Amino acid sequence: MAAARTTYLLVDGENIDATLGTSVLGRRPQPEERPRWQRLLEHAEDRWDQDVKALFFLAVNDELPLGFVQALIAMGYTPVPLSGPGKVVDIAIDRTARALVRRPADVLLVSHDSDFAPAMTELADGHRRLGVVGFTEFMAGDLRAIPGIELLDLEHEVGAFTSRLPRVRIIPIDEFDPAEFI
Repeated sequence: MAAARTTYLLVDGENIDATLGTSVLGRRPQPEERPRWQRLLEHAEDRWDQDVKALFFLAVNDELPLGFVQALIAMGYTPVPLSGPGKVVDIAIDRTARALVRRPADVLLVSHDSDFAPAMTELADGHRRLGVVGFTEFMAGDLRAIPGIELLDLEHEVGAFTSRLPRVRIIPIDEFDPAEFI
């Protein structure tokens, strides 16, 4: 009997928060404007109908953000608090993605960052499902160009927000609802 596949959900929370604040809202997000991380985990489980190992990577200086870490654990995430010089979250996600090349696993990356394109390209072997989750209009072109990768919008497909964000996006005509504009 073959082992059940697992989806690895690799969350670059800082990248999502920075994109939300800088590019979408134009200011620091309020707590109620941030993604509902539980919805993302549920979407990942439903998307490919298999177990999810959710890793939430955090850059931490001196003090662990205990409340947030406890909330992540309660939702089913494994927090990965990191410290050190440089972009520790990027380094850790890159290493994790490259380690997954040797496993029969599917991968959902939650980031817009082109730094992950080489590792994700390595994972694109035609035998696994790959996806990138975020605000699709801000996803790096290098990530978009990976063969077979699925692009998932954090707001519109995942439903990770409790209210509509002030975004300008290309709307497929089949999804156009004039009531949203009048």
